[in-house]
Amino acid sequence: MTRYLAVLALLTLASCAPRAALVIAPSARDVSQIERVFVASSRVYDGASFTSERLEGLGFTQFDVAIPPNREIGEVSWPQGEVDIEEDFVVTQADRFRDANAFRAGLRAAVAAQPADAREVMVFVHGFNNTFADGLYRTAQIRHDFEIPGVAVHYSWPSLSSPFGYAYDRDSALFARDGLEQFLREIARTGSHNMVLVAHSVGSELLMESLRQLRIAGAHDIIDRISGVVLMSPDIDVQVFRSQAARLSPLPEPFFIFTSQRDRALRLSALVSGEPSRLGNIGTIEDVAEFNVTLIDVSEFRGGDALNHNTVVTSPAMIRLLSRAEAVNSAFEGQDNSPIGLLPGTVLSLQNATQVILTPNL
Repeated sequence: MTRYLAVLALLTLASCAPRAALVIAPSARDVSQIERVFVASSRVYDGASFTSERLEGLGFTQFDVAIPPNREIGEVSWPQGEVDIEEDFVVTQADRFRDANAFRAGLRAAVAAQPADAREVMVFVHGFNNTFADGLYRTAQIRHDFEIPGVAVHYSWPSLSSPFGYAYDRDSALFARDGLEQFLREIARTGSHNMVLVAHSVGSELLMESLRQLRIAGAHDIIDRISGVVLMSPDIDVQVFRSQAARLSPLPEPFFIFTSQRDRALRLSALVSGEPSRLGNIGTIEDVAEFNVTLIDVSEFRGGDALNHNTVVTSPAMIRLLSRAEAVNSAFEGQDNSPIGLLPGTVLSLQNATQVILTPNL
């Protein structure tokens, strides 16, 4: 009974948060910084919005997202009534590509317009319980707050956008594997120099499955274009991750896994699954020691969400730390992995893996 009461309490807490929706406000361009985000989605578009229904194939779009001037770093807010372009994330312009060819041409032009040393793509894959707007705004926020060079790209898969839709979302993530694989192939065909892949929560399992498929298909040239992988709070069974990593081996480098013992969403996932932990809240590196990965434990930091499931991208202290830490910035910027000792905290090593237990830099 205690188990089910805990599940109910956490689900109720998660369901209290309002949901993001796309709002078009062209006037925001006058007061905001604009982040252009290219999107591929396996959600059905019903003519008015992107739904939670599953699309066979991919739809391609691009959005200009306005980053409001009056916000705390890490914060993403959206209109809940009257639009306040000084404080709310909104879209100033949206365009649909007629097909994959048009998408590639648009992305190729955007990459070519970057400085020669920044012609890369950051791909963000959202996690559980996300609306289309949730993922879009988060992609723009990550690109902006971490000052990641290159072009921002987002893969939006059909989450039910409900805290009670966990089973649907897990199935949707499996459904969306082929779409993400296709998307990564399309990006590679644009000729961009590097791809940095960032995934959150259930999206981490989706990303690992798609990379595994690429390796099995012999698409080594595409995997070789990946200059960094970042899994944030990955909601993956540890043994499943081990099997994925073994088949994908050698893993793209650098390969970062952000973990937290205070992640209440992963604690709930483990409880529902009857497991002691998920990959995103394991306490030691023993279970992944044979892989060339770096676990970054952020348990000492608190995020901007009630469940501490988005700490890496919502905690102002965490963002400021990682934005100036060369060792982690290298993953976002597609550079060679720098000495991890630059980060404040305890560094542990076992076989091929490294664990950094971060402490706030007071």
